[in-house]
Order: sequence, then structure tokens, then C-alpha cells
Amino acid sequence: MLEHNPDTVKIVLKNLPLAMHQFADPAARAALAAGEQGKFWEFHDALFALPVLNHETIDGIAVKLGLKIDQFKSDMASPKIRQKLNQDIMDAQKAGVSGTPSIFINGHTLRERSLEAIQQKINAILGTTTKK
Repeated sequence: MLEHNPDTVKIVLKNLPLAMHQFADPAARAALAAGEQGKFWEFHDALFALPVLNHETIDGIAVKLGLKIDQFKSDMASPKIRQKLNQDIMDAQKAGVSGTPSIFINGHTLRERSLEAIQQKINAILGTTTKK
């Protein structure tokens, strides 16, 4: 989407750690902590590639990405990171999000998640046609 819409699309990710998953909250805080060292997306992608999520695999990603571990651990436990995560949760609740992933385009919930459907919705909002 970014390649086809470089001047009109901005991706914003909000965390919504589901209570039923015991490692969702630590994983979200870990990704945000990695972001403090400029590695949010790398950490995010590595989390979703894990076959098993636990404290050891989360720490392993930090090591693999070469994060400063003391800073990473401190950031994970910091009020700043907790506040960011809590704000994401409140934003999701305000938007009526109850599960993940949820996709919105200019405030419109997108149910069909194919690249084609996403581009069609972008085009409809912008009043344009699909770029080839």
C-alpha cells in the first residue's frame, strides 16, 4: 500500500494485547521498548514470526536485534511505555475494536483485508482509481 500510495497513506499501528494471551502485554511492551532504540518494526515482525511466545523468546529477539539489554528491560518496565500501551488500549476501545487485527482507513472499519480491497477503499476515499 505504501508503494502504491506514497504521498497519501500513513500506517499507524496501535497495540491491543488481548487478556486471554498471557504474553500479549509483555510482547507489546517489548516492541514499544525496542522502539525506544529505533527497532520497533524489526521487533514487531520477529514477534509474529515466533512459533512460541514466552519471556525467553521475547528476550531472545532483543539480543538478536542487538538492543542495549539494560535499557530495553528498563524501558519495558517504565511508566512511559505503560502509558503508551494504555493509550493504545483506550484508543481501541473508543473505536469499538474488540479483536486483532483491525484495519481502519480514515476512520472506516475495513472488513475485507485483501490488498485489492484495501486499495479500493483508499481510492474511494481519495476519489481516485487504482494505480498500476
